[in-house]
Amino acid sequence: MAKKQAEYNESAVQTLDALQHIRKRTGMYIGRIGSGSNPMDGIYVMIKEVIDNSIDEFIMGNGKRIDVTLNENTVSVRDFGRGIPLGKVVECVSEINTGAKYNDDVFQFSVGLNGVGTKAVNALSSRFEVISYRDGKFKRAVFSQGEKREETSGTNAKEKNGTFISFTPDPEIFNSYTWREDFIEHRLRYYAYLNRGLTIVYNGKKFYSQNGLIDLLNKEIGDERTLYDSVSFSGSRIEFTFTHTHAYGENYFSFVNGQHTSDGGTHESAFREGILKGVNEFARKNFSGGDVRDGIIGAIAVKVQDPVFESQTKNKLGSTDVRSWILKEVKEQVVIWLHKNPKDAEKLIEKVAQNEKLRKELSSIKKQAKERARKVAIRIPKLTDCKIHFNDEKPKGKKVADRRDETLIFLTEGDSAGGAMVQSRDVYTQAIFSLKGKPLNCFDLKRDALYKNEELYNIMRALGIENDMEGLRYNKIVIATDADVDGMHIRNLLITFFLRYFEELVVKGHVYILETPLFRVRNKQETIYCYSETERDKALKKLKNPEVTRFKGLGEISPKEFNLFIGDKIKLVPVTVESLSEISHTLEFFMGKNTPQRREFIENNLISDIAIG
Repeated sequence: MAKKQAEYNESAVQTLDALQHIRKRTGMYIGRIGSGSNPMDGIYVMIKEVIDNSIDEFIMGNGKRIDVTLNENTVSVRDFGRGIPLGKVVECVSEINTGAKYNDDVFQFSVGLNGVGTKAVNALSSRFEVISYRDGKFKRAVFSQGEKREETSGTNAKEKNGTFISFTPDPEIFNSYTWREDFIEHRLRYYAYLNRGLTIVYNGKKFYSQNGLIDLLNKEIGDERTLYDSVSFSGSRIEFTFTHTHAYGENYFSFVNGQHTSDGGTHESAFREGILKGVNEFARKNFSGGDVRDGIIGAIAVKVQDPVFESQTKNKLGSTDVRSWILKEVKEQVVIWLHKNPKDAEKLIEKVAQNEKLRKELSSIKKQAKERARKVAIRIPKLTDCKIHFNDEKPKGKKVADRRDETLIFLTEGDSAGGAMVQSRDVYTQAIFSLKGKPLNCFDLKRDALYKNEELYNIMRALGIENDMEGLRYNKIVIATDADVDGMHIRNLLITFFLRYFEELVVKGHVYILETPLFRVRNKQETIYCYSETERDKALKKLKNPEVTRFKGLGEISPKEFNLFIGDKIKLVPVTVESLSEISHTLEFFMGKNTPQRREFIENNLISDIAIG
């Protein structure tokens, strides 16, 4: 029986105050809520929003230290800037559209956006405390879910000027979550790279950078050999650095006003084009962009007044007016650097010429691969596509939802799992690619292996990344394999494939692992799906007379059940890389020819049932 539609009249129209709206539409302000397993989850965005304000103070020349502490679930941030004006402390943390970020004379290059961030943190916290210290006086206020509970003021000459904020994420919003300290430390390390001379202390650990983006690049590269010393420049509005390694593809770390724009944007595109034009002008050549940039790793940070981001979480810059001056500055500085460093310039041009030569040598292999694929089928074999794609143009019209970010492709193990997924997927945003068997171990293989191996070539075609990353057709690439030895092996082979040839996909956060339940515990009244033995044991205690089903493979899960695991409640684990320097070492150990060392490692670290008991 269809649900009766509610009557649409005056009583149906609601007016929410700003903080209520934040709690009801949380995603509009902090993106995903999450569980703390992803660095983009809401609890980390809340930390960022508070620290951003302290960074703004440093950028304006006030305070050279920020103290951050995590005690159980409560985060505290103390800066030594000017402190919030005492008469506006409550308003600045609780009233939308209130703040000094609108005044360009006070905050010229703000990280925070329109003073919304701290209000969102306040609204989403079970307890939120703010104290401002200014010239021997202080103002303190305590809130719960955005509602003010306490307000005091007085004098305290012992405290230096600045602001103290502590918050505890509200369990009503975030349910169950766990802090990952490595995520927090990673973000604080970036803050230090972007703000030379700033000291950040987190639970006693110090983060400081003397050389800015050069330190960032050195950290990411590690002991991997580069072809020449990094090209670098630091100006009043822009800082950048780059070099070439022996890896494939391109990798960039881009920032706007201290904000890590993980999805790039107009500044990153202008940076890439500026490098191309600078190299071509110096060499008096017409190299292609791919030849100049293949193997490059770079970082760029710009300062922009009133930046326009494509979301509240500020992952991608949309400002179009920055492109021309960034491109011009990068091009000019690249040309100057190449003239000043003739030996390194010779190595760079030699690398580009080598890339061009390899590309031409691959062209015949590419042609053969395309001809072979054309004979097999017009469409990509084993691909069940969706209707919306990540690289589609943004839909026009207010009534058409932009679902490009929802797009994903499942790389599944065999036809049985793929068949169940096809029947239960969202045909608009979810595609399926069924693997024939175990993919080729492409560790230490050259790029021509991509075109000589039919399955790897078809995966590349399905993803739309044969020419460059801009053709990526799905926002998320989800590896969906059985939770057994063969499934884990296939998972490792696919991750090796991406890290070997398309590591940017991993670094940019596009590759995921699908979590599916290991057990189904049920009785006539209730069914519980369990993702671990611990969850299974809890379910067994909860239900009376339960029966337990162990899912040995994805093919055993019915289409009806699969809908529960790839729909709104989908559980995805991102494939992350702590630093690029770890990639080559990790792949060499797990996927290289050092079988005796791997065997010794397994034997020394194997946990037996006896040890568990």
